[in-house]
Amino acid sequence: MKLSYEQVIGERLRRQRLLAPIESPDDEPEYLELFKLLQPVAPVHNTRPGDPPRLVHRTLFDDDGLAGKLRERNAIIKGRFCGGRIGYVLQEDLERYAVAFRKPLAKAKPIHDDILTVLKTSGGLSKEQLKQELEGYPAGEISKALQALQEAFLVYEHQPDTDWDTGWFDFATEWFEINADGGRYAQAVSEVLHSFIQAMVFATEAHIKSWSQLPAKAIRQGIEALVEGGQIVTAEMEGIGEGFVYAKDAEGLVPSDIPPCVFMLDKSDFLVRAHMDELQRRYKGYEVLQFLLIDGTFQGAVLGHWRIGPHDVEDILVELPPDQAERRQEEILDAVRKIYSPERHNIVMYNGKPL
Repeated sequence: MKLSYEQVIGERLRRQRLLAPIESPDDEPEYLELFKLLQPVAPVHNTRPGDPPRLVHRTLFDDDGLAGKLRERNAIIKGRFCGGRIGYVLQEDLERYAVAFRKPLAKAKPIHDDILTVLKTSGGLSKEQLKQELEGYPAGEISKALQALQEAFLVYEHQPDTDWDTGWFDFATEWFEINADGGRYAQAVSEVLHSFIQAMVFATEAHIKSWSQLPAKAIRQGIEALVEGGQIVTAEMEGIGEGFVYAKDAEGLVPSDIPPCVFMLDKSDFLVRAHMDELQRRYKGYEVLQFLLIDGTFQGAVLGHWRIGPHDVEDILVELPPDQAERRQEEILDAVRKIYSPERHNIVMYNGKPL
């Protein structure tokens, strides 16, 4: 089947709630439904590791508070997914995402066994307490080992709030043993890819690889299983090429007008991750702070050197025809200023021209 730009992009913007954001923090079921669709959901890029995950631009309210409450009561769980990146998934889906994204230890070392032994016998410790128990190991080596164990879903980091000194626990004791046999792994990967394609409306194999960071073989096998099972169908999108569509969407996507819209998205955003490999090629050599989604596609980047404190936006690169870039300058500047406020950030240039 062939799909038009208007069929795919319009529905993608609506489905991901960019065109119709969730209105109230009281709409928790609605928020959880969207969270489920876009999980694993990460904290905003270049914020504190302990910050809650965010559905940026997809709510009319600051969702820090709601996400924080969900995290506090373990409705959403922190882990390392999609190539070892920090993210949160619904507790009910933790097993699926843990199995699909776990990175088994390449080589078990004595420090891994020692950490697991201490955590099991103690019932859980903070990193500082763990350093005291394992005083023979350098602090950096302990941190590195904890990350590897976390990626393997052998330890669990409990992050109920923004405190830096979180609790570390044996994953199996806190949650469950990971069933890593080939059958369950293949099934979990297929289930994760199915959700991703539903969220994207149309996705290519390149989108899947960029977002998931899964091995190419696992992706191909997952896609084949979904096609054979009738859960997704192959399709072709104009200007993009061959990809896949959620089976329930195959006959139901209708062309629709896409209103002019500009969203600045950080490097942890779902849509950015799905296009990250392409975006890195396009903006190679640039120091990118965030990307610009203009009318549903990535057509620009916000450039500058990130610092913890106030810092300049050096340039806003816009890949639109010159007349459109000029006509939409204020609209695009407004989108950037929503995050980079004039009080803290000076925007130096727009499309290479001083402001």
